[in-house]
Amino acid sequence: MWGCGARLVWLMLLLAFLGPALGGEEEDGEVVAEEKDNMPSDELREEDGVLLLHEHNFARALSEHRLLLVEFYAPWCGHCQRLAPAFAQAAAMLRNESIPAWLGKVDATVQVALANEFGITSYPTLKLFRSGNRTHPVAYTGHMDAEGIVRWMQRRASPSATLLQDADTATAFISSQDLVVIGFFKDLGSEAAQAFYEVAQELVDVPFGVAEADELFQAYGLSADTICLFKKPLPQQFDEGRTDFPVDPAQGLDVAELTQLLRVHSLELVMEFTNETSNQIFGAKIPHHMLLFLNKSSSAQLPLRDGFQAAASAFRGKVLFVVVDVAGYGAEVLPFFGLTPTDAPTLRLVKMENNRKYRMDQDAFSDMAIRTFIQAVLDGKVKPHLLSAEPPKDWDARPVKVLVGKTFEQVAFDETKNVFVKFYAPWCSHCQAMAAAWEELGERYRDHKDIVIAELDATANELENIIINGFPTLHYFPAGPGRKMVEYKSVRDVETFSKFLENGGTLPEEPPAVPKPPENENSTGKEEPSPLGTAETRDEL
Repeated sequence: MWGCGARLVWLMLLLAFLGPALGGEEEDGEVVAEEKDNMPSDELREEDGVLLLHEHNFARALSEHRLLLVEFYAPWCGHCQRLAPAFAQAAAMLRNESIPAWLGKVDATVQVALANEFGITSYPTLKLFRSGNRTHPVAYTGHMDAEGIVRWMQRRASPSATLLQDADTATAFISSQDLVVIGFFKDLGSEAAQAFYEVAQELVDVPFGVAEADELFQAYGLSADTICLFKKPLPQQFDEGRTDFPVDPAQGLDVAELTQLLRVHSLELVMEFTNETSNQIFGAKIPHHMLLFLNKSSSAQLPLRDGFQAAASAFRGKVLFVVVDVAGYGAEVLPFFGLTPTDAPTLRLVKMENNRKYRMDQDAFSDMAIRTFIQAVLDGKVKPHLLSAEPPKDWDARPVKVLVGKTFEQVAFDETKNVFVKFYAPWCSHCQAMAAAWEELGERYRDHKDIVIAELDATANELENIIINGFPTLHYFPAGPGRKMVEYKSVRDVETFSKFLENGGTLPEEPPAVPKPPENENSTGKEEPSPLGTAETRDEL
C-alpha cells in the first residue's frame, strides 16, 4: 500500500500492496534521458548517510559493502521524494544499531547505463546487492518506511532465525511475542532448513526460530521436520494456538508456498480493518476479501459478527474475512463501495485481481447464507455489482461530455463517433494538472460532429469490460463496428492530443523528445508506511 489515504484502499493493488510492498511506483516505460557524466571518479560520496552512486563508483560500492540496498529513483517522482527522508533515516538507524548494511541511491534518469543494466522501468525501484554480486540483485519486498527498511535489512545481515538450544529458551521465545514461527529440523544444514531461512528473511514482521535438539522434538511431540506457528491464545484473536506444517521428506520445502501459508495462518480468522492491520490485510495476498460493514457502536449490529466468524474457516486462504466499522476507521473506504454509514449492516465480496465487487440480492448474515453466497461467487454464478453515478442533466452541454457507468456504452461505442475519454479520480493531482488541457481539447473539437471529448469519474463509476488501474487513464474509441479501444500513452498536452485525434488514434512516428513519461496516480490510493504493498504503481497514490 502513500498519499491519498485509504479512500480507495480496496482498489487493485494491490499490487498494489501490494505489488511488491513498495506501496506504489512511478512507471517509466523507457529511460530516455541523456546520460551525464558529472562524477567520473570512483569516490564514494554520501548525502544524508546514503551513498551517491553512479556508473564510475558502483563497482567499488559493491566490493566494499557486503549488503548494499540501492534505490533507483527519478528526481521528479513523487514517491521518490516521499521516500527520501525515510531512506535517510533508515541509513542512520542501520549505523546506530551497528548493522553491517548500507544504503545507496542512483538517479536513474541520469545514470542510464545502470538503469538499463538492472532493468529499471519504474520509480522508485529498490534492489539489494549481496557480497558484490552484480548479476543477481534481490528485489526489495519490505515496507517503505524507515523501520520497515531496517527490519528487512537486519534479517539479511544476521541469521534470520534464532537458534533455540533447549526447552527453556524455546518456551521463552514462544512467550516473547503474540506470534512466532519455529522450524524443527533434524539437520540444520539440510535443503529444507535453508529454504526455511529464506522464508524467515521474507517475513520480517514475525520472529523465527530454529531447533535441532532431540529434546525439543520430544517436548513438542514431533518426530520429523516440521514448521510450527505458535500464537498466543488471546480472547477473540486467534482461532488456534498452534499450527503445524510438516515437511514433505520427498518434496522438501517450497519457499513461496510456505511463505504464503504462514502469511495466511498468521492472520486472525476474521480481521478488523484498522490502520494497524491494513498492511497485514493487503500483504496476505488472499485473492478475495469478504467484508462485513457494521456500526460497532450499535449493540444491535454487533451479534452479526457471530455468523460471519462461523463462515470464515471454510474459506481460509481463499477468502479473507474483514469487519469494517463504518463509524470508525472504515468510514474512509465507504465511497469506494458506493456506501454510506446508514447502509450498515451490509456485506460485500471483493475479487482482488480486478477489484470486482459482489453483493447479495438481499443481505443475510447467517453463516450458511454467507457460505452459500461466497461459493456462488467463486463458482462464477454471481455477476459483479458495478457502481454508477446518475447522469447529470447537462452531461453534454459542456465541450467535455460527462459520462457515467449507465451512459458509457451508448456514447463510447457509438459507431458514428470517435470518442476520446479521460478516466480520472477527483482527488488525483495529475488529473487536476491536465484538466485545463482536456477542457481546451474539448473546446477545440466541440464543433466536430464525429469527435467527442469526454470524461468519467472512475471512482464513482465501474465498467464491465474496462478496468482502470491508474489515474488519469486515457482511452480512444474509434468510430465503426467492433468496439475497438486504444489506450493513449503519450505526452499529455493539447497539441499531442490533437495529433493523435487527427491521425485516427495513432501518433506519427517521431523521435522521443520528452525526458520523462506522463505521471499517473495509482488507483489503490493506499497509505503506506507501506506497500505496499506491495508493492502496490504510479506517482502520488
